[in-house]
Amino acid sequence: MTSPPIGITMGDPAGVGPEIIVKSLAAMDGAARDGIRVYGNRDSLAAAEAVLKTGLNLAALDVVHVDIPGALPAFGKLDPRCGEASYQFIAAAVRDALEGRIGCIVTAPINKAALNDAGHHHDGHTGLLAHLTGTKTCHMLLASARLSVIHNSTHVSLRDAISRATTDRVLATIRAGHRHFARLGTPAPRIAVAGINPHCGEGGLFGTEDDDQIAPAVAAARAEGIDVQGPISADTVFHRAYTGAFDLVVAQYHDQGHIPIKLVAFDSAVNVSVGLPIDRCSVDHGTAFDIAGRGIADNGNLDHALAYAARLTGQRRA
Repeated sequence: MTSPPIGITMGDPAGVGPEIIVKSLAAMDGAARDGIRVYGNRDSLAAAEAVLKTGLNLAALDVVHVDIPGALPAFGKLDPRCGEASYQFIAAAVRDALEGRIGCIVTAPINKAALNDAGHHHDGHTGLLAHLTGTKTCHMLLASARLSVIHNSTHVSLRDAISRATTDRVLATIRAGHRHFARLGTPAPRIAVAGINPHCGEGGLFGTEDDDQIAPAVAAARAEGIDVQGPISADTVFHRAYTGAFDLVVAQYHDQGHIPIKLVAFDSAVNVSVGLPIDRCSVDHGTAFDIAGRGIADNGNLDHALAYAARLTGQRRA
C-alpha cells in the first residue's frame, strides 16, 4: 500500500522557509519529490526560485496553495499577513494529517511576533499544534545523532519553569520520552533526568525542588519499569549522554535543553512534537530574516527533519 505523503508547511513567507524548501526539493529525485506535499504560497516559492535558480519545476509540485492578500510580502520584513499565512498553512496541514491524507508534518520556521500580530496568540509551533489538535499536553523533543533532549517546559519564564517542575509533570515527560523512543525501535531507552538547581540542590543548600519534586517522579517511573536515572546535575548529564551513557535527557526548562543541543548539533538537530495525535517534526532554527531572500540559507536541517519524518511514518505504518 502506498504511504501518504509527508507535508511541509512553508512557515513565514518572509523568512528562509521558501528557500530551504525549494533547495531540498530541487535536490531530490522525482520519486522522493512525489512523496512531498507543500502547504504554502506558490508566489513565495517562485520568488525563492527566482533567487536560487535551481531549475525546479514548481508547476509539477504538489502544493496546497494559500493566498496572501495584497503585494507579495518582502523577504526579511515582519508582516502580520505572513503570520496569518503561517497559521493557515499549518491549519490546513493539521486537517489533512488528522484525516490521514499526509503521514507527518514537517514545519519550516514561523515568526512568533508575526503570528501574534495576526491574532494567533501561541508561543510557537508546539502550542499552536496542541491547540489545533485539541491536545492538552505535548512535549518538545530535540533529536540528534548523539544527544536527544525532551523538555519539561519550553517557552515560559524561568520562574514559571521552576513552578512547572512538579512531580506529575516530570513523570509525564519521562513517560512521553520513553514511549517515543520505544516506538522508534529502542525498547528500553536509557533516560536521564536533569536536576533543576545547581548540583541538584546539594542536599537542600541550593533549593529543595530536586529532592521534593523531581526525585519522586524518577522513583515512580522506575517503579513502572522505565530505565531512568536522576535527578543528575545538569552540568554533567548532557556530556554523559553525548558520550553514550543515555539515549535521552529530560531537561527542566528551555535553555537547559536547547543550549547543549545547539552546541553539538546546531545544523542537524530536529524538533519533534511528542504526544500529539499526529506526527510533526521541524527544523531547529528560526526564520533568519537577516539572510532571507539572499539564496544562502542552508537546507541541511530541513533534510534531517524530512529524514526523521520518514522514520516516523515508517514506524506508524509498521
